[in-house]
Amino acid sequence: MKVKNNIILALDVMNMKEATEICEKLEKDLDTIKIGYPLTLAEGLEAVSEIKETFNFKVICDYKVADIPATNSKICNQTFKAGADAIICHGFVGQDSVQACADEAGEFNAEVFLLTEMSHPGAKLFLQENADAIAKMGVDMGIKNYVAPATRINRLKEIREIVGKDAFIISPGVGKQGGDVKETLTYANAAIIGRSIYESDDSQKALKDFISLI
Repeated sequence: MKVKNNIILALDVMNMKEATEICEKLEKDLDTIKIGYPLTLAEGLEAVSEIKETFNFKVICDYKVADIPATNSKICNQTFKAGADAIICHGFVGQDSVQACADEAGEFNAEVFLLTEMSHPGAKLFLQENADAIAKMGVDMGIKNYVAPATRINRLKEIREIVGKDAFIISPGVGKQGGDVKETLTYANAAIIGRSIYESDDSQKALKDFISLI
């Protein structure tokens, strides 16, 4: 997946009116957005379809899919039917559950991003100690896309070393959570930025400021 300006917008707003207004302001400098549960639960999967139809964006659905294989397949099926280009899934549930997501993505010519370690402090408690094993599992499975934290550069670097230079890593935590965009892109292919852009008084300027630092 190629990402314009190496920045993915995390569009974690609660209604389509606000989402549309943000997309209109930023579509010249972005081509990839990440939609999570806030917008989807508020507006339904139609939010994915509407954004795909209205704007020339690639959409990654950040649902952190983490269930048994049969349920993962159903979640991915509906997400890809709505037009999503990719979905994020957890790796801690094991190879069979991740494979279910990958198989469904293959049916739609879509992509799966394997989440290794999250960006918030609480991820250190349980997820971090297994993140390397999750990344290694992904490599063994032939997974090409990964999520790793911008808030802990040493961990992002270690995960890059595991998955290899040809893997595609997207990294959340830049901005409000403290991650530095330039440092992040030393190891990641794209930085995920949300509130620092869309909560700004001037979202266009905020985005351009991040781009200028790269």
